[in-house]
Amino acid sequence: MGFAKTHESADRVRYESGPTGCGGIVDLTLGAESFFVRGGMGAGTVHHVAFRTPDDIQQGDIRESLIAKGFQVSPIMDRTYFHSIYFREPGGVLFEIATDPPGFLLDESLSELGRGLKLPSWLEARRVEIESIVPRLRTN
Repeated sequence: MGFAKTHESADRVRYESGPTGCGGIVDLTLGAESFFVRGGMGAGTVHHVAFRTPDDIQQGDIRESLIAKGFQVSPIMDRTYFHSIYFREPGGVLFEIATDPPGFLLDESLSELGRGLKLPSWLEARRVEIESIVPRLRTN
């Protein structure tokens, strides 16, 4: 994934992707197999881990590299604001690699960003229902 090992102790290994700020560090805890129990869906478990890539070209290169290493990788999926590929790491956690473009300014200006509920096209028919259960956020 392009991370470099930067620290190791008896029970932990740290990898960093460089000076990228938030999300640039991954800590792996080491221990006996019996200590780690696979999580089920619900609070306190990870559904997926997302990584970003600057563009479709780099994402395609990563996809081909993963396939060459024997991973089962999804086709490129258009998520409107970004393009994603998915695969599972050997422990079963779902990894996503998403592009930066086209970006969240695709359908609204920076000054309006986040002021309205944006839904993917396949959920638009359920807008009234979804808006009735999503709490309103104050925008000061």
